[in-house]
Amino acid sequence: MFQIQSISHKKHLMQLLKRLVTHVTPFRYYSHNEAKGFNFQFNETQQSLWELGRKFCESEIIPKAAEYDKSMDYPWEIFKKARDLGLVNAHIPVEYGGQGLGCIEDCIVGEVSTYGCSGIAASLVSNKLPSYPLILEGNEAQKKKYLGRLTEEPIVAAYCATEPGGGSDVGGLKTNAVKKGDKWVINGQKMFITNGGVASWYVVLVRTDSDPKTSQSKAFTFFVMDSNTPGITSGRKEVMMGQRASDTRGITFEDIVVSKENVVGEVGGGFKLGMRTFDKVRPNTASWALGVAQRALDEATRYALERKTFGTEIINHQAVSHMLADMAIGVETSRLMTYRAAAEIDAGRRNTYFASIAKLIASEVASKNATDAIQIFGGNGFNTEYPVEKLFRDAKVFQIYEGTSQIQKTIIAREFVTRIKAGGV
Repeated sequence: MFQIQSISHKKHLMQLLKRLVTHVTPFRYYSHNEAKGFNFQFNETQQSLWELGRKFCESEIIPKAAEYDKSMDYPWEIFKKARDLGLVNAHIPVEYGGQGLGCIEDCIVGEVSTYGCSGIAASLVSNKLPSYPLILEGNEAQKKKYLGRLTEEPIVAAYCATEPGGGSDVGGLKTNAVKKGDKWVINGQKMFITNGGVASWYVVLVRTDSDPKTSQSKAFTFFVMDSNTPGITSGRKEVMMGQRASDTRGITFEDIVVSKENVVGEVGGGFKLGMRTFDKVRPNTASWALGVAQRALDEATRYALERKTFGTEIINHQAVSHMLADMAIGVETSRLMTYRAAAEIDAGRRNTYFASIAKLIASEVASKNATDAIQIFGGNGFNTEYPVEKLFRDAKVFQIYEGTSQIQKTIIAREFVTRIKAGGV
């Protein structure tokens, strides 16, 4: 078995790994006068947000993660504390009571909170997806009513798109809205809806053109409505493999009557609005996966520094150190792509290509890192007394929701080909 023989090299390695385990800020802060050209640094506001979020994670999320994983209760207490600190709804424009922070800031909150528990963190970060259709194309009355409520009250919202017969296949969605006079009547069923049973309002994607020959780009429409609208029923809380503190349910819509005031954007423009929304939120999803990937690396490194076999810490065995190296490579590349995709949004540029790459790589790395962490822990990794089995359960869903890894590859290929045809990448 290979071992590190040089004492000086071993001390150097230990110093590096101990620094890694402290989970230092991923980007050291420099002023704009010191950093030129490509800038991989947080600004002062972002640095402060990182430190605040990290302290909150260590004091409020990590100590209670196992408890919420077992009870599967919704973490309202933690949500309210995070909200009071400004860690919730920071993306909402200032005119509607939010902080108007950018996507990079949202990714910071996502990464540091999911480091503690991605199930608990879901309550902190999940309002962005349902709110973005309104931010992008909602009218002023909708923004004031629904976005304003998110900032005025400790409430959450839900984005209702996935159905029993349609998730990645948007064309397979069956929930429909039929216009009757000046009203719309909605019928159908949604499933796997995050915040489904605890949300105060829903944004719902439905088919408004019954002609099967109508293209997806013209067949669907978003509606926004209160969750207590007559005819809406939420199903039982789903018992999921991971992220158990998140509230996931099916939602049934039976003869829901709404008006034109509930239409978000243009009638028939729902598909395009949904795709624009995903461009905005996929960097955030990548940051959630990144937090889990970093936690898996840190836990595995700590264990490898303590566990001994063949007379030395297992980190000194090349097989283990190479696994940690691969995990670290995955974390760093995921972080770069995540914040690159976020920076594209904050710069006002279309980010479909980078958002899908970030979501794909971070999701894959989170799952792989969690798997490798269990392997490094050995039998203890399979034991619920240690944290890595939970990371394994939590990580898998990142490869599935908000666009599967296979769908991301389809998007990346399409965008890449389009760029090539346009004369460059």
